[in-house]
Amino acid sequence: MKIAIMYKSVTGNTKKIAEQIKNTLMNEEIIYFGDPNIKIDADIYFFGSWTFKGDIVKEIADVLKNLKNKKIAIFGTAGFGGSQEYFDKLYKRAKTNIDSSNHLLGYFYCQGKMPMTVRDKYIDLIKQNPEDKNLQVSLDNFDKALMHPDKEDLDNVSAWAKAIIK
Repeated sequence: MKIAIMYKSVTGNTKKIAEQIKNTLMNEEIIYFGDPNIKIDADIYFFGSWTFKGDIVKEIADVLKNLKNKKIAIFGTAGFGGSQEYFDKLYKRAKTNIDSSNHLLGYFYCQGKMPMTVRDKYIDLIKQNPEDKNLQVSLDNFDKALMHPDKEDLDNVSAWAKAIIK
């Protein structure tokens, strides 16, 4: 079985998940690992994206839109994520880029750390709007995200990748 793992990562979170999938499936025939590439012909495609405004990035979407009659699994990271409900929404949005001739094998999302500039922004906003309790929730989420992807996330994606190829 030929496997392609394509991903885009900005902060390294999605790359870490992609590498975990690659390491988990090292006994399989991984024919490609890296940036999205439409010219790869595989039996199973793993596509990973960081979350940009609640969606996958354009480079991944563009490749997905051009695939027909393929087996596809989606993975990603989301700084603001943390709930299964949010991850379900991300997957639903990602699916809109996939032609109906393809077979979707499933998805895996986990939280990922964000750049420190985001935390600085939250601090500034809290100073400007101390009555806005949602800003403190966002700051707390940011601090929690600093630990992700963690060992549990990596263990979970390993189990998921193994299940996908069975």
